[in-house]
Amino acid sequence: MRIAVGSDHRGYQIKGKLVTLLTADGHEIIDFGTDSDQAVDYPDYAVSVAKTVADGKAERGILICGNGFGTAIVANKFRGVRAAACSDEVMAEMCRRHNDVNILCLPGDLIGDRPVGDLVRVWLATEFEGGRHLRRLEKIQHIEDESVTP
Repeated sequence: MRIAVGSDHRGYQIKGKLVTLLTADGHEIIDFGTDSDQAVDYPDYAVSVAKTVADGKAERGILICGNGFGTAIVANKFRGVRAAACSDEVMAEMCRRHNDVNILCLPGDLIGDRPVGDLVRVWLATEFEGGRHLRRLEKIQHIEDESVTP
């Protein structure tokens, strides 16, 4: 799977670990940075990942900032993107199963030393359930079609 990744300075260490893990798992990674603890603005990285997913150049995206919320807000501005901040495996599974989330937003400050790879692998392996959830996603698509988005 082709996965776009990006983080601000508060998530760059986790991003580095994920890039290594996902590459070893056979995924193709598009890494938008950042690669240091120098302060940067998370919207810049979220835009790059969200555009890549929205344009179909990557099947999924992963963003990491301090709490995961800021990158999710930015990513959700793009048509066809469904981003959610998740901090455990249950959230990661349910956002895929019920909402077909295509960008996972991780809280770099809140994950700590927990094995984030397990969370990401659950998210990547979980299929969208469809059924009643598809009807709801179609309503979201209708809302997007009626609004002005980038």
